[in-house]
Amino acid sequence: MIATAQAFGVDIGGSGIKAAPVDLEHGEFAEPRLKILTPKVSTPQSVAAIVKQQLEHFEVGEDTPMGVAFPAPIKPGQKLDFMANLDQSWIGVDVTEVFSEACGRPVTVVNDADAAGLAEQRFGAAKGQDGLVIATTLGTGIGTALIYNGVLIPNTELGHIELPKGKGDAEKWAASSVKDNEGLSYKQWAKRLTKYYGLLEKYFNPDLFVVGGGVSRASDKFLPLIDINAEIVPAKLRNEAGIIGAAYYATTKQLH
Repeated sequence: MIATAQAFGVDIGGSGIKAAPVDLEHGEFAEPRLKILTPKVSTPQSVAAIVKQQLEHFEVGEDTPMGVAFPAPIKPGQKLDFMANLDQSWIGVDVTEVFSEACGRPVTVVNDADAAGLAEQRFGAAKGQDGLVIATTLGTGIGTALIYNGVLIPNTELGHIELPKGKGDAEKWAASSVKDNEGLSYKQWAKRLTKYYGLLEKYFNPDLFVVGGGVSRASDKFLPLIDINAEIVPAKLRNEAGIIGAAYYATTKQLH
């Protein structure tokens, strides 16, 4: 692995598994990432085999902290009880154990939205921000991460918060995929986002919202239209955030 990297990160998604050595001094990839398509039958064995392949591709040293961003709530030492984007055979599995055994080394696993939020807090749009940061990813659903004074409050699922007046699950009404599927204009979508972020503001009173996901590239078309009191800014690391955040998180758990 290249000398400028201090950790190795992997970001597992329903369509692709991305990995790269990470330069934690600058919060960026030390080498271009390697992306491999997620197997159609994405069992623990098939996904772990790809992660091992990526590890070997980059010739990652045995002492290098390794983190994996995973699309489910992660509680160390506990087995998974919910899976949305990968094969259902993950349910009942200790995710950390699967990757550590496959790679023959300690692997730290973190929820993918939490990884992205940590990356933004450490290196991106929320760098230096005190108080409560709520990082969100707008995509197929809505992922969330809560970070208070730099400390992660893990496994929040605020994309599933119930909206008033019978609108139901927030991500089924306000995610980026809903905008596309219903053909909403940015102005129409921003009205929905105002209600969603307004509810989070009411309940949590954050100091900053960070908005990520692929649609953040068009943030100038909708963020100024979101009418809330708290500051709300686009993510800076975008699709790199999961890998960088997983690598960074691993260093906090594996280096002593």
